Amino acid sequence: MIHALSLAAVLAAAVPTLALAQAQPTTQGVISYPPAYFAEQRPSTALDMVQRLPGFSIDGGDDVRGFEGAAANVLIDGARPTSKTDDIEEILRRIPAAQVDHVELIRGGAPGIDMQGKSILANVVKVKGSGFQGLIQMANNHVIDDGRNRWGVRLEGSGQAGPGSWEGSLRYGQGLDDGAGPGPHTRLAANGTPLILSEIDSHGAGAAWVGTAAYETPFAGGKLRVNVRGFWNWYDYNQLDWIRFPAPALESRHYSDDEYQAEFGGRYERGLGARTNLELVGLQKLAGHDIVSPFRSTGSNSDFFLDQKTSETIGRAVLKFRQSDSLSFEAGGEGALNILESETDILANGVPVDLPAADVKVTEKRGEVFGKAVWKPFASLTLEGGLRYEGTDLSSGGDVSLEKTLYFAKPRFAATWAPDAKTQVRFRYERMVGQLDFADFVADSSPNRGGLAVGNPDLSPEQAWVTEAAIERRFWTKGAVVLTVRHSKLTDVIDRAPIFAGGAYFDAPSNIGDGTKDELILNATLPLDAILKGAQLRGESTWRRSEVEDPTTHEDREISNLRPLEWEAHFTHDLPQYRTSWGVDVYGAWRQTSYRFDEIYTDKLKTYVIVFAEWKPRPDLTVRTELGNATERGFRHIDTGYGGPRNTSPIAYIDDSDIQFGRTLLLRIRKTF
Repeated sequence: MIHALSLAAVLAAAVPTLALAQAQPTTQGVISYPPAYFAEQRPSTALDMVQRLPGFSIDGGDDVRGFEGAAANVLIDGARPTSKTDDIEEILRRIPAAQVDHVELIRGGAPGIDMQGKSILANVVKVKGSGFQGLIQMANNHVIDDGRNRWGVRLEGSGQAGPGSWEGSLRYGQGLDDGAGPGPHTRLAANGTPLILSEIDSHGAGAAWVGTAAYETPFAGGKLRVNVRGFWNWYDYNQLDWIRFPAPALESRHYSDDEYQAEFGGRYERGLGARTNLELVGLQKLAGHDIVSPFRSTGSNSDFFLDQKTSETIGRAVLKFRQSDSLSFEAGGEGALNILESETDILANGVPVDLPAADVKVTEKRGEVFGKAVWKPFASLTLEGGLRYEGTDLSSGGDVSLEKTLYFAKPRFAATWAPDAKTQVRFRYERMVGQLDFADFVADSSPNRGGLAVGNPDLSPEQAWVTEAAIERRFWTKGAVVLTVRHSKLTDVIDRAPIFAGGAYFDAPSNIGDGTKDELILNATLPLDAILKGAQLRGESTWRRSEVEDPTTHEDREISNLRPLEWEAHFTHDLPQYRTSWGVDVYGAWRQTSYRFDEIYTDKLKTYVIVFAEWKPRPDLTVRTELGNATERGFRHIDTGYGGPRNTSPIAYIDDSDIQFGRTLLLRIRKTF
């Protein structure tokens, strides 16, 4: 599965046409964009507005345990959403444009603002006390090549209740896996002699229910917000491999995943005097997976089963003190309890296979204290310094019995200099410590790759000393260019390495030593009004180079699954006189390679193009159509297999699958109340 399932997305609610207004600087490093700035685009949701901010791209944060490390780069009313499972783009979709007072772009830091390790943030400030608003949306996604249809429906509402405000949503969506489809498959010997020639026919699809609710009210002299989210997803993948050489045969692979999530969160804020503010956050998350994956071929059958349950409990307290408009302090702490229970079973021709870490229970207790200060000695200069200290107690029972305690100090220094109103230079030096991923602790199976990866609970977090510099230049009314250079010096890199257990070698996540990662990131927003009124081109590209010593060959190589190049470009043309906009979204081709002790996997996704048009005949009605995968791009998977460990064995085969996923036609209709 290459991308998340394409569930029915929300259409936006229109707002009345307003006169064009320019963005206004509020303080050094903070630019305010009123609704009038977005008038020509006729935005429907806060997401439409944030996506049009010059020089800004949404970063959804990392899927890690804990609250601090999972931060996105978007705030709502100056605070992070109290959720880890609710995607930030979904949260923004649920905020109608009519409820947005303005959007702030915070660049480089400012006193009293927690940048959460980001160099740039967007802050959506909502209108206070707005009345009831509702939404109903329906969508259908049609695969042109084979006639499959997947549909979705969305209901939303928000309003006032007593002294507070409420909001809720319910979604059901069916999705298609755009990493599945038909295509040729070959397996060649090292000298090019065909070993297997076949045709693959694969399909992946699923369905999901999502419900959210939140209530915000004055409480005990402050403000309390509570939220809840429930999620259930079912995914099913089927692959038939019709072999025609060396002899007619059929191989079949199936993969199904039942997944659920439940999350409860709360945030309490209260002023403790004119310059001091207290923030308390609590969060509880429950999740589970039930995976079944059988494989059938002539003379060889296997069955994979995974039953996994996780829980996460987080408590966080932050005290903020603003000494003056140029100096602020912040101190606090965070504690988390994480529990994983997982059972993995594999049958080979009906016989159980002994696996490392097949039946484990892992408990992680993690605490962190932190303090920081932000100072503006001059109007053009902002300095930030901070220190975090983290301790983790990790224990495991079952197949793997271990207990260890880890401590890490994480200093940070950042500086922002603005020589003029349109130019900003940013610098950051910081020690970052990754959070261990429970997915690395247990065995797993890949639906379209067929490989098996065992687990390894005995991991240490990956650490990095990060040096980053960025220069931003704004031009014309809506133009911006941001160039970022980042160097990471890595310790305890988490990659793949062989482990020996039960008389056999297995591939598992492991700490494989030190490494480096270098990134060059270009983000640009280019207004095209001079040649085409209402047109705009936005894009972002990341060039990446990494290096680590391979634990099998002891030679330098890139880090697994780090893509050397990623890019995307978005062209939009707004035609307010026709209440219409259209455009093209292009997601560039990428390549990623993962290294195992006896195999090298290379995945290549070709350039993906979406052509869309949106019509708003009335302020409360939006119709959108999209031609997905307009260029009929495909996904290619190459498996280079060795006769044994790569340092001592020659190449045994090269397996190549070239999967093609056809065009899709999406129609969405959205009605607001």
